[in-house]
Amino acid sequence: MKRFLSALAVLAATAPAALAQTYCADRTDVTERLTAKWGEVFSGGGLQNATAVIEVWTNDAEGTWTILRTQADGTTCVMASGTNWRDGLPKEQLMGIPG
Repeated sequence: MKRFLSALAVLAATAPAALAQTYCADRTDVTERLTAKWGEVFSGGGLQNATAVIEVWTNDAEGTWTILRTQADGTTCVMASGTNWRDGLPKEQLMGIPG
């Protein structure tokens, strides 16, 4: 767990969005800023619980990424962000199925 937290601290220090403080605002404001300033687009996400959605926004060309958490009232917070994003491996490759 300490290694994970240390890695998260390093990512936060080099992230495109400053994470010294948690940034929260209306979802529209946050997503417009991600698109305009960082060129990021919605890449996926899902329900965290009955009142929150988690989203991942990425810029494939620049390698930046941001994880958002949106509450039912529309308040969105940047939970993490960083650089060197890469897509996951195809399911077949992860399972060792010859392609």
